[in-house]
Amino acid sequence: MAKSTVRASDLEHRRKINFNIGKYNAVVPQGKRQFTDVEAARRMAKNVKWKTMENLDGMLETFERNCQARGGRVIWAETTDEAQEAILSICRERNCKSVVKSKSMATEEIHLNDFLSKAGIESVETDLGEYIQQLDEEPPYHIVTPAMHKSKEDVARLFAEKLGTSPSLSPEEMTLVARDRLRGKYTAAEVGITGANFLVAETGSVAVTENEGNARLSCAWPKTHIVLCGLEKIIPSLQDLALFWPLLATYGTGQQITVYNTLVSGPRQEGETDGPEEMIVILLDNGRTNILSSPKNRESLYCIRCGACLNACPVYKNIGGHSYGTTYSGPIGSVITPHLRGMEEWKHLSYASSLCGNCTEVCAVKINLHELLLENRYESVESGQGNMAERVAWKMWKQASLSRSLMNAGNGKVKNWVVNRLFTGWKRQRAGLDFAPRTFNQQWRDRNDASLSAER
Repeated sequence: MAKSTVRASDLEHRRKINFNIGKYNAVVPQGKRQFTDVEAARRMAKNVKWKTMENLDGMLETFERNCQARGGRVIWAETTDEAQEAILSICRERNCKSVVKSKSMATEEIHLNDFLSKAGIESVETDLGEYIQQLDEEPPYHIVTPAMHKSKEDVARLFAEKLGTSPSLSPEEMTLVARDRLRGKYTAAEVGITGANFLVAETGSVAVTENEGNARLSCAWPKTHIVLCGLEKIIPSLQDLALFWPLLATYGTGQQITVYNTLVSGPRQEGETDGPEEMIVILLDNGRTNILSSPKNRESLYCIRCGACLNACPVYKNIGGHSYGTTYSGPIGSVITPHLRGMEEWKHLSYASSLCGNCTEVCAVKINLHELLLENRYESVESGQGNMAERVAWKMWKQASLSRSLMNAGNGKVKNWVVNRLFTGWKRQRAGLDFAPRTFNQQWRDRNDASLSAER
């Protein structure tokens, strides 16, 4: 049975998700109050990202040049394998035994923890939600809140099983346990790995946003700091952060601004007492240029990973993040995954949508997500991804729809009998089609004929 089917019928799972999303929905309107005109802010952010994507090559070269000027190093990784090998090479050159890492969807995308573990290197998640998921040997459930599907009782039981603590610990006590366990990891690790919420081309800086301070420790304590991030994270200037940081905070968690917002501009400079000895930025493509090459799909690269579309999506709220079977879940994941990992295997994600448009309505940078889902469906059909039965069925449907005599033939019961036996695939996940007793055309004609007769 499909994961989505199992999750959709799990009422306790649905209760937890809706409880946590309900808390999110309660605070987002408060965060929006900081904007004089939140719609204007969203439009402005979209325009900045549009300009950036249209000039991505130049922006990335500017970032590389300015990052290197501050003593940083930039590596371009075209694939998952190249990114993994680059990180492993860095670790082995430094005789690295352990790595501390902050929350990063890019590292999840390349399955870095498992890769390093197989190479004999311990990789420790320091974000509390990611740490919980790592203990439970699960991937993140959500782009922003990795353990959204777990209640505090679930986490207490997990800590008791994995860490030997009391199963009755409060959230505050569990946080202190995690803090105590992780503190020594920072000082012992030879390498720290972070993602990047934004890359600032103007200064060659990496902008990291977090609520716990663990990312600062991960990049400051170890001698080597590695940043892994997607090509699309680039923005032109520091001034743009004044727009993007509040938008990310409000649409991500309902905050006016996230607790810790850090700009890292290279390794420790002369005269500075803190920071790593070296900083290496790995720019990950991994299919992103496939999206960039499409004028229509390019818009999905505007995403700032706030997770708002996941919280708004009725499908996500019923089947949960793990059912998607990929790093990026929800509407944005359904849009980009077929292009990142192959249309043939992942086209089904674009069909897992009601096309209600709620994702587009809440997107911080106004990406037309529901339209891009339709575009993916169109591309999958045009590239011949549908099976023969599906193509034949839709061709027959098209021919019938274009013929007024066929549309008006028979009554609703006859049409229901024919169509629901012909389109059997439709009914696997949906209710049967139910035609009206008479078509609109027939009703209109009858009404107008009656009106004409009355006038005579």
